[in-house]
Amino acid sequence: MKKNPPTINEVENFWDSRPCNIKHSNAEIGTIEYFNEVERRRNFVEPHIKDFAKFHDWSGKQVLEVGCGIGTDAVNFTRGGAVYTGIELSNKSLSLAKKRFELFELTGTFLKGNAEELDNVLKDIKYDLIYSFGVLHHTPNLSLALKQIRNYCHEKSKVKIMVYSSNSYKQKMIEAGLDQPEAQYGCPIANTYEKGEIEEILKENGFNIISIYQSHIFPYQVEPYKKYKYLKQPWFETMPSEVFEVLEKNFGWHLLVDAEPI
Repeated sequence: MKKNPPTINEVENFWDSRPCNIKHSNAEIGTIEYFNEVERRRNFVEPHIKDFAKFHDWSGKQVLEVGCGIGTDAVNFTRGGAVYTGIELSNKSLSLAKKRFELFELTGTFLKGNAEELDNVLKDIKYDLIYSFGVLHHTPNLSLALKQIRNYCHEKSKVKIMVYSSNSYKQKMIEAGLDQPEAQYGCPIANTYEKGEIEEILKENGFNIISIYQSHIFPYQVEPYKKYKYLKQPWFETMPSEVFEVLEKNFGWHLLVDAEPI
């Protein structure tokens, strides 16, 4: 008997069980120390995010983040002066994002919802930037989510998304049974895309590609990493940095897309 495809509810339950990056600190969850350490660790492991998001380019602009998680990027957009709105599927993640803003005395709007039904929660407003990092590959219907995003763009809006790349080192390790998409086992949906495939899907839903590139190979040994020790795998430890950069550009797990409405 054919198994039914995973649903939005299953995705929601998965991320409620362990919000993304929630274990990036050993400090008490929900404290200033905790949130600061979560941010430091993410910036260390994924330094390409800052260059991609360009947090300080959006001062005074309306920014919508689809899938805000526990608010790490939300904090940076808001510190950069953006008028910030975050949509999040997971109630637990949303609660932590709100707590984060309260602790750091930041102002933003947080809404419960999913990428495929933005019109259920958003007012009739157009955003200068719609940003979604590591989220849309977890939704059952990417095209539907992009159609929804397109509805909240004006003619000069920018869209920045990151989805997982099928032409990547990590995907080959997953296929070999040597890795998994997320830190916790059992993610119900973790789709991957080739560059040409994501370009076609975006075009079908009303977007032109400005740029598309790959980045991010996780080089660390997992068990020491869980204990906040950054020991590289032996083959990455001995690899020249310029060689590792070439690998990331060609076989990185993160497919980073800048787009604009047609």
